[in-house]
Parts: sequence; structure tokens; C-alpha cells
Amino acid sequence: QLQLVESGGGLVQPGGSLRLSCAASRFTLSYTAIGWFRQAPGKEREGVSCISSNGGSTNYADSVKGRFTISRDNAKTTVYLQMNSLEPEDTAVYYCATMVTVQPMCTATRLSSWGQGTQVTVSS
Repeated sequence: QLQLVESGGGLVQPGGSLRLSCAASRFTLSYTAIGWFRQAPGKEREGVSCISSNGGSTNYADSVKGRFTISRDNAKTTVYLQMNSLEPEDTAVYYCATMVTVQPMCTATRLSSWGQGTQVTVSS
């Protein structure tokens, strides 16, 4: 099973930007779709965005469309989530995970690999 590692979280002011990275240890990410999820305190985990294995298909939650961009660099076996115009409502722990499909929605299963998460806090 893949071991995924997220990085890039932190504290940012409203309107600011962060770029999250999801990398795999030991194995390449090149052959799997990857998704980003987030979970805020007291809330259920929600899908944020996902990208197909070749990068040709992406999907976004309505709440982040136009602000977040997912991309991947298979040469570096890394998937990125560029987050712009951040809002306090984006505060959450962000996780990356392997996906079964990205259309019509980002879909993980109980067999998906998950990272440990990275905290994103948007606050003035």
C-alpha cells in the first residue's frame, strides 16, 4: 500500500495562498488518481479536489472552484493543491488519498491509501 505524505500547510491570513504537496514514499504516484480531502473540527470529511493519473481530468468541490487548482508532476511523483483567496472556512486538516475515480465525483474506497494530514489555518 502506498504511503502518502502531505506538506505545505500552515497559518495564513484571509485572502492568502498556500500550496499543499502530496508525495509517495517508496512507490510512484504516476499510475493512480489522487484526491484531496479536508476535515474541519466537528465536521465530516469532505472532498476538495482530485486528479486522474495522467492529469487529464480534474474535479473540484463547488466551494473551492475558481480558487483552488490541483496539478501533478509525475516525474516527481507529487500532486499539488494550489489554494488561493483562502477563507476562514477553508480551515481544516487536509489529506491526500488514492482515488478509484475522479468523475463524476472524487471517489475513495476503504482500500485507498491516505496521508497523515496537514493543518491549514486561515485566520487574521
